[in-house]
Amino acid sequence: MPKQDLHDKVVLVTGAARRIGAAIVTRLHENGARVAIHYRGSEDEAKQLAAGLNEKRRESAATFQADLLDTDELPKLVAAVTGWAGRLDCLVNNASTFYPTPVGNITETQWQDLVGSNLKAPLFLSQAAAPQLQEHGGVIVNIVDIHAQRPLRNHAVYGPAKAGLAMLTRSLAKDLAPHIRVNGVSPGAILWPEDGMSEAAQATILRQVPLQRPGDPDDIADCVLYLWRDATYVTGQIIAVDGGRSIGW
Repeated sequence: MPKQDLHDKVVLVTGAARRIGAAIVTRLHENGARVAIHYRGSEDEAKQLAAGLNEKRRESAATFQADLLDTDELPKLVAAVTGWAGRLDCLVNNASTFYPTPVGNITETQWQDLVGSNLKAPLFLSQAAAPQLQEHGGVIVNIVDIHAQRPLRNHAVYGPAKAGLAMLTRSLAKDLAPHIRVNGVSPGAILWPEDGMSEAAQATILRQVPLQRPGDPDDIADCVLYLWRDATYVTGQIIAVDGGRSIGW
C-alpha cells in the first residue's frame, strides 16, 4: 500500500505542549496534519505552540485541556477535537507521569497517578476515540519506554505501568483490527528528567547505549510519523528508539 497522505488528517497528541509531545506535534504538522494539542497544566506552552503552527497554516492547530486521570473527561476530549476538526484519524498517547517510588514508601496515590497516566488513560482514551478512528481507518501510537522490559531501580510502579501499556498496545492491535492499526514507540535516553540527573548518572546510562549518545525528541517524532504515514502493514509492534540500549546492559 502507498504512503498515506496526511494532508488535513487530524491527530490528537496527549501531553503535547512540551518536550517529546511538542516534537511529535511539530513533525506531524510539517507533514500536513491538523494537530490537536492536549495539555493538563501547560496552557501557555500549548497555546504558544499552536499559535506558531497556525502562523504557518491557518486553523491547523488547536489546544485542548483535560485531566486524563478523570475517565469521564476522555469522551468529552474526543468530542471537542472532532467538534473542532470534524474527524479524528490518529491518536498518540504520549502523556506520562514519571518519578521514583522506592519500595517501602509507595502510596496508593502514587499508584493511581502513575498507573492512571501511563496505562488507564491510554486505554480509556483509545476506547473513546475508537469509533472515529474506525470510521477513517485510523491509527493509535502509544509512547511506551524501554523500562517496560528492563526494570529501573526505585521505579516499581512506573515500570509495570509501562509494561501494561506495551501489552495494551498488542491487545488493542488485535481487538481493533482490521480497521485501526495500533503500535508503540519505546524511547531510550532522549531527554533527561526535568527534576535533574547527575552527570555521573547520565554517563552511566550512555555507557549502556551502543551508539554512545543520547537521542533527540525528533527521533521519536520521526518514528511516530513512520507508524502513521508509512507503516500501512504494521500493527501490534513496539519500536525501540534507544540507540541500541535495549539490546542489553
